[in-house]
Amino acid sequence: MGFQTTVNLQQAPAVAGDFATANPRASFPAGEGQYVAGASGVTVGRFAWIDATTGLVSNTGTGKPDGFIHREQQALISVYLAETSNVVPQGFPVTVMRTGDYWATATVGAAAKGQKAFAKLSDGTVQAGAAGATISGFVETDFVITQAAALNELAVISL
Repeated sequence: MGFQTTVNLQQAPAVAGDFATANPRASFPAGEGQYVAGASGVTVGRFAWIDATTGLVSNTGTGKPDGFIHREQQALISVYLAETSNVVPQGFPVTVMRTGDYWATATVGAAAKGQKAFAKLSDGTVQAGAAGATISGFVETDFVITQAAALNELAVISL
């Protein structure tokens, strides 16, 4: 752990991938150990796609993502001298959430309440946009932004 360099005046509301509410939520139907992280691992707090043939889960894909990876303390710090990680290593079990309210980082621009959540096809990160919009490299999901956020801040996405 590195030396502390900042002190925040307010505690962070959450970490990407946390449940944002106690509202009902549902996971992608799976048997025990059926879905595991693929070759590059899976990053928590991002959208994910499931390979139906192999059961491997990845933050990359085509078409709408199968769900969202919520934080359940399953990520490991596996990079030498790294201080943090949200990556679930290859072969570890993964739960893909289909519905619910989650904290997600707005990685490309500000997220306004009511916009749709778009998933980046190459890494599953979240970008907000107007419903029906076409954003290069992204696909529109069924999730909606329910709490606005600035760039690189936490927004709430809901379905």
